[in-house]
Amino acid sequence: MHTNTNPKSSSYLHFYSIMDSIKPSSSQLVFTVRRQNAELIAPAKPTPRETKFLSDIDDQEGLRFQIPVINFYRKDSDYSTGGNHDPVKVIKKAIAETLVFYYPFAGRLREGNGRKLMVDCTGEGVMFVEADADVTLEEFGDELQPPFPCLEELLYDVPGSAEVLNSPLLLIQVTRLKCGGFIFALRLNHTMSDAAGLVQFMTAVGEMARGASVPSTLPVWSRELLNSRNPPRVTCTHHEYDEVPDTKGTIIPLDGMVHKSFFFGPSQVSALRRFIPPHLRKSSTFELLTSVLWRCRTISLKPDPEEEVRVLCIVNARSKFNPPLPNGFYGNAFAFPVAVTTAAKLCKNPLGYALELVKKAKSDVTEEYMKSLADLMVMKGRPHFTVVRTYLVSDVTRAGFGEVDFGWGKAVYGGPAKGGVGAIPGVASFYIPFKNKNGENGIVVPVCLPAFAMEIFVRELNGMLKSEDPLGKYTNYAMIKPAL
Repeated sequence: MHTNTNPKSSSYLHFYSIMDSIKPSSSQLVFTVRRQNAELIAPAKPTPRETKFLSDIDDQEGLRFQIPVINFYRKDSDYSTGGNHDPVKVIKKAIAETLVFYYPFAGRLREGNGRKLMVDCTGEGVMFVEADADVTLEEFGDELQPPFPCLEELLYDVPGSAEVLNSPLLLIQVTRLKCGGFIFALRLNHTMSDAAGLVQFMTAVGEMARGASVPSTLPVWSRELLNSRNPPRVTCTHHEYDEVPDTKGTIIPLDGMVHKSFFFGPSQVSALRRFIPPHLRKSSTFELLTSVLWRCRTISLKPDPEEEVRVLCIVNARSKFNPPLPNGFYGNAFAFPVAVTTAAKLCKNPLGYALELVKKAKSDVTEEYMKSLADLMVMKGRPHFTVVRTYLVSDVTRAGFGEVDFGWGKAVYGGPAKGGVGAIPGVASFYIPFKNKNGENGIVVPVCLPAFAMEIFVRELNGMLKSEDPLGKYTNYAMIKPAL
């Protein structure tokens, strides 16, 4: 492994009330979860016994970790299951039926020469936990968003199940709530799928649960489409994999980490758009939020002014190929293009500076870029992306987690279970679709920072939202330096 891997406007008031105090009814909620013994769910019919290689994008070091997802559902209202159905029984049966089509998920990862990963399609099955909790959905509060109370009880880490190699590739826990609702929580070995691929699998389980005999989208393996060329040749610049020594201990410490979620609705996004110079007015909400969060986060962590800081933007590359990757492909098909600058330049310049860097990074991803990336993985030993002074953002607003329907309707909340997950925790944030208690559609962003940094982060963000001089220089770089 490389050295870099060891590691008061109305918008203001509304934003502050949501982000700075996760509702006490949720954050302080304590309840008991009674779990049955974990079991393996095998495919419902015999499946091929074979070895299937992951792609050279799949098996990079930065994806060798487990990623948690959680969906909350209301009680059965005779939606399509006929009433009084047990979600545990319905979903268990549907998983077994779905695994007939997605049988690699029932196998186990092995590692070969050159750290190459492959799935041994053993048919052993995915791990499943049945549980009951003495809590209602309403007790979680009227704004379901990370961090969720007692998450470790709702997605139990079954001892010995979390290894990347030789372990179940999926862990699923279905927890019945005393109101009749339930929670579907899942943990995925990220080398197998990205968000789009996982939602495709979850959607298939939902379809089978509602009576289908075949998923509407059939899975396609075809991982060889994202393998290196022969001979491999790096033709693009990939600063996201630079080897950056952590000379000053700036990889975020895991002790004393604070998790908070930040809501960006129409009024918050409008307030932030005031900082965009005229020539960048057509920038997307993703580009805007990424620039704002990167800048505020950098200020909060107080790096040395001349040190390099990075933001990695996950970009789905499915449509970048000609022809596009086949419909049904469920492997990892994204890149981590990076924007790089010094802390001083990022924080002293107006927001437009960061915005242009982010837009340029996103535009770097092409079919050639992906081929070059696969080649780099093979040539450099499948390195981890740079995490020193790095922030990673992943937009799952269109992934469709909340659309997954097991027969109880769409999820009340569906998406990542927390921010900061990864092979190196604390680096990543997700952009999650969210409707607040006022019925406003927006984006919720879980952020994970040390306590001292979170205070500064909140102050900086609020400063932007309530600024009466958005294109002026309200931010003083001195804030980055240690407080007196």
